[in-house]
Amino acid sequence: MWCELCQGNFFDEFQMEGVAAEHNEIYLELVPENLSRALKTAQSAKAVKIKLTNKHCPCLRVAVELPSLSSSSRIVTHDIPVGVIPRRLWNDFREPSVPDFDVSIYLPVLKTMKSVVERMKNLSNSIVIEANLNGEMNLKIETDLVSVTTHFKDLGNPPWTSEDGCQSSAQDRDLESMAEARIDIKKLQQLLAGQQVNPTKALCNIVSKRIVHFILLHEDVSLQYFIPALA
Repeated sequence: MWCELCQGNFFDEFQMEGVAAEHNEIYLELVPENLSRALKTAQSAKAVKIKLTNKHCPCLRVAVELPSLSSSSRIVTHDIPVGVIPRRLWNDFREPSVPDFDVSIYLPVLKTMKSVVERMKNLSNSIVIEANLNGEMNLKIETDLVSVTTHFKDLGNPPWTSEDGCQSSAQDRDLESMAEARIDIKKLQQLLAGQQVNPTKALCNIVSKRIVHFILLHEDVSLQYFIPALA
């Protein structure tokens, strides 16, 4: 999974000093549950400050200023242990590159898709996602005992252009030709079950028999999921 947040949309003040002027970045790893618990106390906060500290060990300090009936403020501080990723490993954490996809299509309503996948997972461990450039997508499971297909139509296909401004090579495909990939149905279910907000846009890019790439856009947040195809 890859998530990208624009700092200007979340912080009124922002000060950053990376490892060097030409590499103004710091790579950290932490336990997500620890950060989630700290931010839950900030739901009614007046202000929240996040700071990287290094007293006894590297920590992400979350200082939450809570409303108070008196003139003095109440501040709750959480120190979250973090690991600092050495610069030699930074390339391992870059945004994943995706091969040229065969088909890109808008997803149906995620709640509907989740309901379909939850029913299908009781019948098979894998699911086939196929789509074409005519706005059609199918979810299929096939076993020795049963074959089930759910059809979605008129979903639409997002326009893509390459870096040189030309149309994506996928646009040269036959509109009716399906691109497909068989993936682990549990991984798809986890993706759909983990969505707490409805994205304004949800896309699916399919590289036939190799990978399914999901992009969810919601206001200032971009989420990408990569699910490899099964052999």
